[in-house]
Amino acid sequence: MKNEIAAVVFFFTRLVRKHDKLKKEAVERFAEKLTQILQEKYKNHWYPEKPSKGQAYRCIRVNKFQRVDPDVLKACENSCILYSDLGLPKELTLWVDPCEVCCRYGEKNNAFIVASFENEDENKDEISKKVSRALDK
Repeated sequence: MKNEIAAVVFFFTRLVRKHDKLKKEAVERFAEKLTQILQEKYKNHWYPEKPSKGQAYRCIRVNKFQRVDPDVLKACENSCILYSDLGLPKELTLWVDPCEVCCRYGEKNNAFIVASFENEDENKDEISKKVSRALDK
């Protein structure tokens, strides 16, 4: 679960840095708070033997019906930044599952893999490289 959450947090911080509205320290605070929130939320909803179980609960979603993801908003509030300063896309869906994190921009586009894992031993540099490659596509 730690690798998958790290991938999500790296993904968000890269998006936020591209928007270039927040200082480095604010982005780091946001990343720390988002990590804590997701770890707490997912700890009883993580099923490595059935990765799709609980998928909707672990989904991070922003669209025209749900303009703000509650967990991302909570991370913003806990780190004293405005949600609007993140500069997130208007439509974004992230599925955080055991061994894989996928994303889709917009409701009609194809999903892509942000990061996938074969084991829990991958380090943060490897995760960062995977996320960077996914964002560059």
